[in-house]
Amino acid sequence: METRRPSGTSASVKSRDTVVVGLDLAGSPHRTTGFCVLDHRLEARTLAVHSDSEIIRRTVEAEPVLVSIDAPLSLPRGRRTIDDRNGPHFRQCDLELRRRGIRFFPVTLGPMRMLTSRGIRLRQEFERRGLPVAESYPGAAQDILGIARKAHGVEALRRALARQGLRGLAPRRGLGHDELDAVTSALVGVLWLLGRGEFIGDPTEGLMLLPLRGAMEQLRSGGGRGAPTTRSKRGR
Repeated sequence: METRRPSGTSASVKSRDTVVVGLDLAGSPHRTTGFCVLDHRLEARTLAVHSDSEIIRRTVEAEPVLVSIDAPLSLPRGRRTIDDRNGPHFRQCDLELRRRGIRFFPVTLGPMRMLTSRGIRLRQEFERRGLPVAESYPGAAQDILGIARKAHGVEALRRALARQGLRGLAPRRGLGHDELDAVTSALVGVLWLLGRGEFIGDPTEGLMLLPLRGAMEQLRSGGGRGAPTTRSKRGR
């Protein structure tokens, strides 16, 4: 499957118009999917959602420049289906994560198969509606940005994101790790639009969007502000 740079993300888009939707997708609609709308000021609005129809509706309503999804959105080259037991288990972007020492679950592992199938289905639906889509991985982004992963606790993750300058994350009942990972996915998208992200992997197989090291420090110091760009070696 060929992947391309997200459309609609040229330098003609003004920063004030930049809105990214981040999704921490669950494998099943019976489980909570974290949903975040994040703007260039790093003001976050989060929700817990469930069904595909609700995810699609709320995403379309947000009119995002980019949809950043925490789920595998492609299969390893040579694997015909997610249930193909004989195909390869890793994509080039997965192998790059491993080379960088970042922990992840392969797309073919147990419940990841259901998540991958749902992620691909939603990606196709968003693209059919003209919305640019990127695969993100909050765990990798948090490692790169020096943010504690959710394994350290929801409150630790919330405070870490707030220290990075994210707004709208005041403690409240029901704010969980799903929503905070959705915030991280959205943040990766905003950073890329501001020239502080990169795509890894093979564009003919599937790409993953990651922040650059030091991205938040540069953002806070004024570097990378201004009109979003598509500055990246590769894009979906």
